[in-house]
Amino acid sequence: MKVKALAEHLNTTPDTVRYYARLGLLHPQKSENGYKYFSETDKVRLQFILNTRSLGFSVADIKKILIEADSGRTACPIVRELIQQKLAETERQFQEMLKLRAKMKSALVAWDEMDDELPTPNMVCHLIGLLNEPQVRALENSITPLKNKRVTCDE
Repeated sequence: MKVKALAEHLNTTPDTVRYYARLGLLHPQKSENGYKYFSETDKVRLQFILNTRSLGFSVADIKKILIEADSGRTACPIVRELIQQKLAETERQFQEMLKLRAKMKSALVAWDEMDDELPTPNMVCHLIGLLNEPQVRALENSITPLKNKRVTCDE
């Protein structure tokens, strides 16, 4: 099947198909007229690539998995290991986002009663400069009920 047909079949773009073919993850056959034709195996591989990308796998991760599978060995242990690493990183990022959220909320509470000020040569916006003030930090800790509890993605 041609690039466009494969892309339509898997609900992606022809550029995506070409990209993965250029990387060597798909192996189309070239006809005499220069058209690239993709096999059923390419279709299965591209669906796998799209699925793994949707789980956050990098192209390097996918290459590693496909090399293992192409050598006739199961890639499942690699997939499990990689997804565990990705989940741990996602959890870390989630915790950082919760901290950022608490900081933003505390800033809004602290700034709510403050007047606007004109910029000076030493200050662009006084509100931002106040983020390190003790009262804002205290608000940050009181706003989040999570300070002693680790929240996970499944909560």
